[in-house]
Amino acid sequence: MLTPRLLLPLLACVALCAAEPPESWVDPDTGHRVVRLTKEPGSASLYFNQNGYTPDGKRLVYTTPNGISVLDLATRQARQVVQGRVRLIEAGRKTPRVFYIRDGAAYWANIDTGETRKIGQLPRRGSVSTVNADETLLAGTYIEGDGQDYNNRRPPAPAASAAPAAQGHSLDQPRNKGQMMEQRWAARLPMGLFTLNVLTGEVKTIHRANDWLNHLLFSPTDPGLVMFCHEGPWHKVDRIWTIRTDGSRLTKIHTRTMAMEIFGHEFWGADGKTIYYDLQTPRGEDFWLAAYNVDSGRRTWYHLQRNEWSIHFNVTPGGALLCGDGGDPGQVAKAPDGRWIYLFRPELLPDRGLPDPSLVQPGVLRSEKLVNMAKHQYRLEPNVSFTPDRKWVVFRSNMFGATYVFAAEVARASAASGPR
Repeated sequence: MLTPRLLLPLLACVALCAAEPPESWVDPDTGHRVVRLTKEPGSASLYFNQNGYTPDGKRLVYTTPNGISVLDLATRQARQVVQGRVRLIEAGRKTPRVFYIRDGAAYWANIDTGETRKIGQLPRRGSVSTVNADETLLAGTYIEGDGQDYNNRRPPAPAASAAPAAQGHSLDQPRNKGQMMEQRWAARLPMGLFTLNVLTGEVKTIHRANDWLNHLLFSPTDPGLVMFCHEGPWHKVDRIWTIRTDGSRLTKIHTRTMAMEIFGHEFWGADGKTIYYDLQTPRGEDFWLAAYNVDSGRRTWYHLQRNEWSIHFNVTPGGALLCGDGGDPGQVAKAPDGRWIYLFRPELLPDRGLPDPSLVQPGVLRSEKLVNMAKHQYRLEPNVSFTPDRKWVVFRSNMFGATYVFAAEVARASAASGPR
């Protein structure tokens, strides 16, 4: 039984957690307006490189503890689209559909009509993470056999009487994410990369490897081009690759030239031809946002300061603006003052040498702070994205306790005002 002495702090905590965050305020440290887009505690926008916007650019798709909802960005009115325990893949780029996984099968639901269709069952031990530009294919990976997988989860400690796992496929209980990544990478489990036909449900394996295949992402304009990564400790993998959906033209995007050089958190530009990624030369010391054009092979590296390094970046169509979600001192950059949502303006440095398209074109990112994230706990990554009209940077945050979706206005507010 709770005594009054124990009950009072508990009631105070419940009251604090139940208090809704402000709907809008001007950040006193940046002069930019911030709005709270969602009302549901535990709501979240998508991972930074997944498409969370409808083709008309007017609505945002997001997750809640009860399913999938859609928000009108102009009116900020929201409604539920899919109810229940599901995993959202992303929004379609051609039709007003959301694609999701429920009970080992892929589905789509039409946001406007409510129509829902089952696409097909996933392969055993399979997952899907991306939808192509014309919504004809999904792509994902599966693990062959019964090797133990710690990808994206921390398993319970085995019981004392549990039988040993099969030789060659056993992994010790990880102490932390770093150890999990090392163990899963070293396990060399056989995997397949597959496509799932949206119309017929046909599964087609297009690539097999003993590398840890992860982070699949279709080009937003080329329905036959998919990017993926060799997951694991970044300093031990050749991470970024592309492949055609017929299994041809397997291409490595970046080759390491320095010990402890790392690169990752790759994403497409809106043109579907430019791959951006975090590049560090070496790890934790010198920071770049790199860009690679898959047609021309041209490379551009934009330099950042330590405090400006971000866990994730994103870019507007045309590349005029970029954004970043910062990081706390526990991240790889160990930035003493990096807890901000950033806006970046890319600037190429003048080339006074002889023209040589094989050389990297250097540039810098000029930063502007949008939101002070000092109260955000970075165990939840903010995962920034621009709204299609390029006027807001959307992110998720737990700065008020529970997770909600917020947006920071790119333009500076004309007059400061308090929360409301």
